[in-house]
Amino acid sequence: MVSDQPFRDQSSGTEGEQGELFPDESVPDELVGFRGPAACQIAGITYRQLDYWARTKLVMPSIRTAVGSGSPRLYSFKDVLVLKVVKRLLDTGVSLQNIRTAVEHLRNRGVSDLAKLTLFSDGTTVYECTSPEEVVDLLQGGQGVFGIAVSGAMREISATVHEFPAERADGAELTEHHSAHAHDELASRRRAREVG
Repeated sequence: MVSDQPFRDQSSGTEGEQGELFPDESVPDELVGFRGPAACQIAGITYRQLDYWARTKLVMPSIRTAVGSGSPRLYSFKDVLVLKVVKRLLDTGVSLQNIRTAVEHLRNRGVSDLAKLTLFSDGTTVYECTSPEEVVDLLQGGQGVFGIAVSGAMREISATVHEFPAERADGAELTEHHSAHAHDELASRRRAREVG
């Protein structure tokens, strides 16, 4: 049974989680992320939204924050995933205050934990479900109106993330393997479009 509490604290460590998402090692560690414009495109939001959410601390970049004018923020895969979930919640009419509460709980979870979540909302409160039984209980209670499968958002991002340039926070060059993989991926997509 889903409790009246929208979120239960099941936090787990996030160390090394980003690397698990990229088994081909195209994004090997927590030092590799995406600049603001790429994060916007991947998550489907405007730069204005990204900037506002960072300034109001709704979703801040976990790899590198801006320190003055001209210093780029660097967003991890998990950050981009949270951006996408926030956008979907906003699009369905959930208040910014309730989204802020949901984001706090999402931040405390590892990426693999996020992949198991489905978020439901009645337009006011955001509920998390981690099993089919919890989804059924929530829907039978008449509370859930719409749902967001975080794993679906994750798959969408994973499918497109390689189209965007990644960057290392420490300023080091990405290895030849990483840049070659990105180039090969883009080249194969271009060829597929030209053929099709």
